[in-house]
Amino acid sequence: MSQAIEEFPAAVSIGTGNSVARSKRWYAAYVKMHHERKVSQRLGQMGIENFVPVQQEVHQWSDRRKTVERVLIPMMIFVHADPTERREVLTLSAVSRYMVMRGEGKPTIIPDDQMERFRFMLDYSETTVSINEAPLEKGVAVRVIKGPLTGLEGELWEFKGKSQIAVRLDMLGCACVDMPKGYVERI
Repeated sequence: MSQAIEEFPAAVSIGTGNSVARSKRWYAAYVKMHHERKVSQRLGQMGIENFVPVQQEVHQWSDRRKTVERVLIPMMIFVHADPTERREVLTLSAVSRYMVMRGEGKPTIIPDDQMERFRFMLDYSETTVSINEAPLEKGVAVRVIKGPLTGLEGELWEFKGKSQIAVRLDMLGCACVDMPKGYVERI
């Protein structure tokens, strides 16, 4: 037994570093209506990483056009926090609570890979990203091989005759964007 420890001494200390690195998780916090950006700014001042999904849209009026930023998921902000920071977020008056699964008391953790894909989609998509809250049937697993979203992995499915790529977000539904079938490959 001691011989195994001597052969693999690094195995004894591996666990401690991983728990420190994994202590920060993504959570979804509910905020007051139209306070998403204010809460984000305040959390940034507190040194807490956060993300408000916004996208630019062109609004057309009879006399003018204007590009505006629209919050994609109203009354919600994503927080990347450790347990101490997670409690600090709730001290802000505009934050009401974290999203929790029915019957559980702990905030729902949103997996890092889902948040990375969602943020990538918002940053690089040339078309409008939509959130579909209705449960979607499982699509074909694909990777984008052409266009600005090259490298993005998600699910391809048909909606109203158009193909879309969807990135699932636990408890929130799917972020979807139109995607020609020729731009993806099965994985």
